[in-house]
Amino acid sequence: MQLKPQDFLVALKLVAWGDQRWTYARLAQELGLSASEAHAAVRRGTQAGLLVDTALLVPPPVAASCVQEAAAIYRVRAKPRRTTAGTASAADNPARVHSRHLAEFAVYGAKYVFAADRLPVAVGVPTSHSAPAFAGVFAPGSDDWVWPHPNGTARGQGLEPLHPSVPFAAMQDAKLYEMLALFDALRVGRARERGMALKRLPLLIHPDGAKPQARPMHG
Repeated sequence: MQLKPQDFLVALKLVAWGDQRWTYARLAQELGLSASEAHAAVRRGTQAGLLVDTALLVPPPVAASCVQEAAAIYRVRAKPRRTTAGTASAADNPARVHSRHLAEFAVYGAKYVFAADRLPVAVGVPTSHSAPAFAGVFAPGSDDWVWPHPNGTARGQGLEPLHPSVPFAAMQDAKLYEMLALFDALRVGRARERGMALKRLPLLIHPDGAKPQARPMHG
């Protein structure tokens, strides 16, 4: 089994959705994938440990003080039960993110698995430190980066997106866009941009995790 770029994209989308109820059809539509691609991406992400199959989750054990007859009632259900109308628990979805594993992979592994490919200067969707989420943090300059796209709003150094559907998907979801831009900052940014991405990206994916240790950066 080998991870594909869309597998990482799907995992980041699930982070952006948080506890929202989702379906494969919605996942595919918002990412510009086919339904079969969405299913396969979730399957590979689960095999890699970036996602967790909610069907395998079991409820906490019954307290020892319960009588034997009552304990027999608590069995693992074949299908997860919904909570109240209009709300959903994590078990309602086919899979959920393994936040710690995904944060570690995003920061320390993904940039090597999905290496950056530079393209000619083009008009496109700003990414890396040039993305709208970082307006006011980094001044625009000649080293702006873009995903080439006919509906782009900026001109800069072209960068092949993680997946061809990334520009479309990013323009539909501000949080997903921010994470994808931070990932690109890890791949092509200078020391300052990489340092910011190293701190910010894992906190977006795994807010309760330990902050990554600062490392000297060059370039």
